[in-house]
Amino acid sequence: MSRVCELTGKAVMSGNNVSHALNRTRRKFRPNLTKVTLLSDILGQAIKMRISTHALRSVEHNGGLDNYLVKASEGTLSLKARRVKKLIKKKMAAAA
Repeated sequence: MSRVCELTGKAVMSGNNVSHALNRTRRKFRPNLTKVTLLSDILGQAIKMRISTHALRSVEHNGGLDNYLVKASEGTLSLKARRVKKLIKKKMAAAA
C-alpha cells in the first residue's frame, strides 16, 4: 500500500537532514496517514479511507465527507474517492 492520502494526494517527499556542521544526509518526509471511517450522510453508509490528519481536519471544517468531496478537484482524489464523489453527485441530482 503506497503512502498517499486518498483525499489530498499528499505523498512521501524527500530532503536532507542537515547537521550543525552542514553535513547532509538524505531522508524521507512521510505524511501522517490514518485509517478512518467517514460517514456519508447522502449515501447513508460508512466509507473506510486512509487519509492524512490534515485532510481529516479539512473534512470536518467543510461539514463532512459529502461537502468536501463535492468541492474537491478530481485531480487530487484517489480512484476510490472519485467513485464515492460520483455516487454522491448522482444521489444529489436525483433528490433535486
